[in-house]
Amino acid sequence: MRYQAAMDHVDQILAQWARERPDLDTGPMGVLGRLKRLSDLLADETARLHAAHGLTSAGFDVLATLRRAGAPYRLTPSALIGWTMVTSGTMTNRLDRLEAAGLVQRGPNPEDGRGLVITLTPQGLALVDRVVGEHVANQHRLIAALPPALRAPLDAALREWLAALTQARDRASAD
Repeated sequence: MRYQAAMDHVDQILAQWARERPDLDTGPMGVLGRLKRLSDLLADETARLHAAHGLTSAGFDVLATLRRAGAPYRLTPSALIGWTMVTSGTMTNRLDRLEAAGLVQRGPNPEDGRGLVITLTPQGLALVDRVVGEHVANQHRLIAALPPALRAPLDAALREWLAALTQARDRASAD
């Protein structure tokens, strides 16, 4: 069954701008406004699932990153920061909470005596293995409203757009 989209809130905003400022091309506003609303909705749905397991989406992200690393399920804080794209202060806060909950532990890095590694505890491993199955099922549920024929082209377009914007940002920051 295909959902037929009616005029949405973003269309109403665009109509208001067309009335008030017909000189503006607000096409990008429609795309970006819908992406923002969709991102918020998806984040809320994902956060609800994680909260049902006593996690935040940020905490789940750290646990899942450690789990994806493979046995022995450990990474340096720098590697975690790189994979999760947060600041060191944000990562420290996340790790403090996860460690207090008994889901990760900090320990000496066997390859660098001055550094640390973060390791999933058995409790953290069991939790992330349980939650990730529900997380993936939730993602399937959320994408089900998008017709299957549109999924691959949308994914390809988003990949290309993300790469172009990332490269432009990186070039600008290198200058």
